[in-house]
Amino acid sequence: MSKNLLISKAYKIGYEYQKKHHGCSQTTVGAIQDVLEVRNDFVFKAASGLSGGCGLMRDGICGGYSGAILVMSSFFGRERKKVDNDRDHNYLSYYMAKKLRKKFLNHYGSIICKDIHNKVFGRSYDFWNPEEKILMEKSGAHDTISPSIIGNATSWAVEIILEEIKNRNIDINIFTKNMQYY
Repeated sequence: MSKNLLISKAYKIGYEYQKKHHGCSQTTVGAIQDVLEVRNDFVFKAASGLSGGCGLMRDGICGGYSGAILVMSSFFGRERKKVDNDRDHNYLSYYMAKKLRKKFLNHYGSIICKDIHNKVFGRSYDFWNPEEKILMEKSGAHDTISPSIIGNATSWAVEIILEEIKNRNIDINIFTKNMQYY
């Protein structure tokens, strides 16, 4: 499948996962993994608490942003067995996160959950307040707004990953072999 088709597919799957399942970080992780056919359930599970600006508190980074970085780093980050001698991969994961950050800043003006909410909803909703959650849902949160954020995060991350795979002349199948944990 071509790069552009994979990026388009990533947007659609990220959008649908967020619409159906909610949980920004996990839906981003799951969509990226499914599009690239590189599944790692430990990484998916690790994304659980990152949604809603971490712990649904809204004052941390966007769950789509953090989930995307988690997956990008699972492809190109520093390995534990090389922790003392793998600066190149460590900085590659930083570089990829920086590229994603730029995309978020250009589109949303922030990587912080509540700031993105202010931009797309006109206000930030308290996830822990039941009345606020109802208002948020009535505003279209999980019908179109949050799914589009996750669609963007997913497609941007897939684009960045595919660029690095191409730049390094790597066969994506090496990741499939190394990341399958069920």
